[in-house]
Amino acid sequence: MSKTVIVVVDGFGVGAMPDAGALRPGDVAADTCGHVLDRCREAFGRPLRLPVLGALGLGMVHPHPDLARRTHLPVAVGRVALGYPGADTFAGHQTMMGADFSRVTVARLAEHLDEVTRALTDAGHEVEPLDGKPLLVVDGAVLVHDNLEADPGINWNASGRLDAIDFAGILAIARTVRSVAPVARVIAVGGHAEKSLDAFVRAGDGGTVGLDTPATGFYRNGGLQVQHLGADLDHARQLPELAARAGIPVTLVGKAADILACEAAVRRPAVDTAEVLAHTLDAVRADGDALVVANVQESDLAGHQQDTECYGRILEQVDAGLAALLSLLTEVGDRLIVTGDHGNDPTIGHAFHTREYVPVLIHRPEARGAELMPDATSLADVGATAAAALGLDPAGLANGTEIRAASTRAA
Repeated sequence: MSKTVIVVVDGFGVGAMPDAGALRPGDVAADTCGHVLDRCREAFGRPLRLPVLGALGLGMVHPHPDLARRTHLPVAVGRVALGYPGADTFAGHQTMMGADFSRVTVARLAEHLDEVTRALTDAGHEVEPLDGKPLLVVDGAVLVHDNLEADPGINWNASGRLDAIDFAGILAIARTVRSVAPVARVIAVGGHAEKSLDAFVRAGDGGTVGLDTPATGFYRNGGLQVQHLGADLDHARQLPELAARAGIPVTLVGKAADILACEAAVRRPAVDTAEVLAHTLDAVRADGDALVVANVQESDLAGHQQDTECYGRILEQVDAGLAALLSLLTEVGDRLIVTGDHGNDPTIGHAFHTREYVPVLIHRPEARGAELMPDATSLADVGATAAAALGLDPAGLANGTEIRAASTRAA
């Protein structure tokens, strides 16, 4: 019997990928981990207290003076490139679980207006552009537009006022858009606004045009309804389904419970970090084999809020939770894998995700010492590595290769 626990610290990057500046040149300086450590040392008058992350080898992949460069724990550590376009939580988790995102692209709605218009018209809808802008008004009630709250071109939205159309109608339009959209997500959004949605349309970054959803009042007026329609993926060839078919109990915690597919999984949605950690510990304490995938979302929220001190406090809270997990994962074959899904540098000067490498820190009770792994090319390799730890064939995933330790051993 063995347990594999994947803890995703949402938005925890360890330095910019080579293409990080393609959209925003300043992002070549992104370093979520390093900048949070620096700013928190200044703000708190002390280094962040991250003894467990240090012992798991974080300092081996991020040479920051506040992190130990060596560890005697039985770990394998490395960095992972994202392996999907942009920097997005949904795409990151789907890729990590073994999805093939090679057909998903970053695209503005303007580049596909004719195709989307044709699909909606064929479905019986009335479609027209809004005042010559590259977004569509459907049935006089729903705007189809670029999502302005994520990186440009990652997601499209279908947004409507619920006093003008019910959510089922918004969702039907979103599903039609999804059928031709090349992007990772099409998001159906319904809410209540004080005036017509066209009053809240604005230009975004990277040539996008869309609805300023926070300005509409959707988030503060109550009654918000949202459904995320992901790209067409073979969920049967992702890690949770692979484990479930092998009879391994699967628990999805935090945001992972909201965005990962597995009919047999136990779901424990939560945002509060303490609650996420408590659910994770409960799942590990259960008898028998287990796959647990947990997402710590509050780190990402702190990044969006550009609140470095809050981010640091969340990291310290996570570190304490990891100590408790390590005390439970002591058997041969057990694995604790700590990683991220993208970066979210709170010091970079904007509220978007940053395209960074993420750490992969793997605790292996039966191993001797610490080993350094080569940089992996995709988060899918994390899923493949977890599959192998569970005795599953990584070839059963749609994407990913097991990460193997390099010959170099760290003392």
